[in-house]
Amino acid sequence: MNILFVGDVFGSPGRHIVREHLPHVLETHAVDLLIINGENSAGGFGITPSIAEELFDLGAHVITTGNHIWDKKEIVEYMTVPANSHVRGRRVLRPANFAHGTPGFGLYEGELGNGTKYAVMNMQGRVFMASSDDPFRKADELLTMIERNTNAKVILLDFHAEATSEKAALGWYLDGRVTAVLGTHTHVPTADERLLHHGTAYQTDVGMSGPFDSIIGVETELVLKRFLTGMPGKFEAAKGNPKMCATLISCDGATGRAHHIQRIMLGE
Repeated sequence: MNILFVGDVFGSPGRHIVREHLPHVLETHAVDLLIINGENSAGGFGITPSIAEELFDLGAHVITTGNHIWDKKEIVEYMTVPANSHVRGRRVLRPANFAHGTPGFGLYEGELGNGTKYAVMNMQGRVFMASSDDPFRKADELLTMIERNTNAKVILLDFHAEATSEKAALGWYLDGRVTAVLGTHTHVPTADERLLHHGTAYQTDVGMSGPFDSIIGVETELVLKRFLTGMPGKFEAAKGNPKMCATLISCDGATGRAHHIQRIMLGE
């Protein structure tokens, strides 16, 4: 089976470029499972219910997020649903290692039309980021839960983290236990996609789906001013040269073992 993961959708340019390219990518690669990171899809900061609905309408099975998940307060109610709910809000994930009692869920277990069971986990790093629970131990906990609940073999983890070493460490830690560990957050696609020794596909960062004539999505002048003066200011999403960054993974649907990983970058 084929899995497509679309990297951080940044603002309206990101939504536009994904909407432009996604249909033919899904068809060309016969994608069975689509996951989109949408945490920056609302003006570069957060996600709204209407934008989540837009991404689901494009075919997303699950939407992952990260540290900007609460930037748009209206998403909280959208995600506050029962664990066994089938409404779309249940399929918007926030990092599973956020504090206990945080709204929403960090794990979604589903089943495709052909009967293949799958699970998507969302986690946030701890190095150079806000405090959260141990992602390594939390991954162990979620894998035990998956085995007990659905015994899904196709399992993908979106690891939203800053430090490349932490991402690589979690990839090796989970090698052979999940189908893929894909990094997000830094918005720059890395050229280290590979299959680890025991069948886990890994990439340090999938990259950003958004304006590449920018500083990781933000208008260059605004970021340069902060670096040069140290003065705070409001960041705004850039618009120039949008590109869609994604990663395609092929795996055995029965075992979850990955056998191919490919970077994708498409522009206007």
